Amino acid sequence: MSLPSDDRSAAGPDRPADPLFTIGYERATPTTLVAALKQAGVVTVADVRALANSRRPGFAKRALSAALDEAGIDYWHIPALGTPAAGRLAARQGRTEAMQAIFARHLAGTEAQAALAALQDRVRREPVCLLCLEADPRHCHRSLVAAALDTSTVKHLHPGLAGAD
Repeated sequence: MSLPSDDRSAAGPDRPADPLFTIGYERATPTTLVAALKQAGVVTVADVRALANSRRPGFAKRALSAALDEAGIDYWHIPALGTPAAGRLAARQGRTEAMQAIFARHLAGTEAQAALAALQDRVRREPVCLLCLEADPRHCHRSLVAAALDTSTVKHLHPGLAGAD
């Protein structure tokens, strides 16, 4: 399965002007993550982890939601767009292609398709950023979620580094 490029220019009058953003918190602190989101003008963070838990301080659902709220950014957890357990295991083992195949099957399901439709509606209305752990979007399911959406541009934010891809 091929991953999307960072900029997809499928022009059309009904496409959103703002890009869809993605971000991984693997190498971030809560402060650098929020700073990157604010700099990009993100209105809503769509947390696409199946389980919004983290061993990293500040990135479990409650703490992350509070930090984003304090920064004026909405938080939306969408577990239906998270990677199933078998896909998470494949990712931990470095088997990116296996994770992608597992996630593609999951994404075709009814619940994931309904979540994608709701996300698509939000993306058309405001700047949204997909969030999960993996720093490298090429190895992360959030790029597959982004590819499944009808958006003109995808930008990958890198907390603590200047700018985006």
